[in-house]
Amino acid sequence: MKQRTFPQGFLFGTATASYQVEGAVGEGGRKASIWDTFSHTPGTVTNGDTGDIAVDQYHRYKDDIALMKAAGFKAYRFSIAWPRILPEGRGNVNAEGIAYYRNLIDELHAAGIEAVATLYHWDLPQDLEDTGGWLNRDTALRFAEYAEVCYSAFGSSIDMWITLNEPWCAAVLGYGTGLHAPGKHDLSLAWQAGYNLLYAHGLALQRYRTHSLNAPIGITLNIETPRPAVSRAEDREAVDKAMDMKTRFFLDPLLSKGFPLRHFASYPHLSPPQINREDLQLMAEKIDFLGLNYYYEHAISSVPQKGEKPHPEGFYEVASHHATTEMGWPVVPQGLYRQLKWVTEYTEGSLPLYITENGCAVADELSTDGSRCHDPERIAYLRSHLASALDAIEDGVPLKGYFAWSLIDNFEWAFGYSRRFGLIYADYASQERIPKDSYYYMREVIAGSESV
Repeated sequence: MKQRTFPQGFLFGTATASYQVEGAVGEGGRKASIWDTFSHTPGTVTNGDTGDIAVDQYHRYKDDIALMKAAGFKAYRFSIAWPRILPEGRGNVNAEGIAYYRNLIDELHAAGIEAVATLYHWDLPQDLEDTGGWLNRDTALRFAEYAEVCYSAFGSSIDMWITLNEPWCAAVLGYGTGLHAPGKHDLSLAWQAGYNLLYAHGLALQRYRTHSLNAPIGITLNIETPRPAVSRAEDREAVDKAMDMKTRFFLDPLLSKGFPLRHFASYPHLSPPQINREDLQLMAEKIDFLGLNYYYEHAISSVPQKGEKPHPEGFYEVASHHATTEMGWPVVPQGLYRQLKWVTEYTEGSLPLYITENGCAVADELSTDGSRCHDPERIAYLRSHLASALDAIEDGVPLKGYFAWSLIDNFEWAFGYSRRFGLIYADYASQERIPKDSYYYMREVIAGSESV
């Protein structure tokens, strides 16, 4: 059988986010973020878990980087914690926070690993939330100031910049459904928050272009490209509605296509965001690449399943034959191929693409002697999705890299520590790191000795 490997120069990395892994929430001058407040609010997170300690990467980053190097990863996508840099969200710069990330970056480079920095992965300083958070246009201005501090502090030591991670989650889960911090429950607020997040992205991108920095800068979206459950006009229309609300709302402004507001008129419970023409020009500042976080693809129907209440937005995620992960997400590797092809066509092939997150939650357990973690389900997931990514490359998709989510088990947001995504098993009591079989699988893939 012919061995299929990735092109020379394809960037293999792994990823985490600050609140999920760092811990040390009260150390080094850091102040509270919205996730500190949210996770300490009873009833918000499974088992009352918090990110107070997480996997203690703040103190153990050298150990984690050594594990990345041993696996052959060429890039580490981490996020910078805004409240470590500007504890109040504005004003005084925290020298200890700057020093921590400089040390992290230096250690990565010493190991031959590129530093891929995400400026915002949801840990908004609580002081800014107290003045309205992402519902307040001023927060976008504060984000631009924070971004500029990072550009000046870390400069050319960052190999790739990402402005925002998954603004849909920050907006809709944070302000619409209340499942994420800050826990607001108003879907109309969600779309204004989403608008302000994209405005912040544009401001940060504009500021970046004034610096003499050459590293590429982009954004990461968790767009959805679902398929119709049945080949009928009603289900195709339902897919189109879902695409507007989950994909085009956050992608179109980046492509100078404005906001897709046609469906808002039919949703009396939703209010469209207030749009400023100058903001649209800013949001459309050219990005150097687009990051995609892909975990699943849903089948969409225009009618609810048995026992389901009618949905005011007119589309429903319905069951399929696919196996599901511990998150309940269907495993659809072909969906990754379809999404990559769709994005390439939608952007007319104008943007390099990176898969900035891909992985699955498995009910991992250690071997009886505690030395190994066998996770064949995760290996099968990774193998099938890597194969789809390679299929897409061979069919002309400008895919330049793949980041496995996640390097290590960590605080999985509202699920706390009840879901494990890591290539490395974390013993949360001892903080011991035990590489899983999937870690060794990725090592073989990166080395080119394992076919996908």
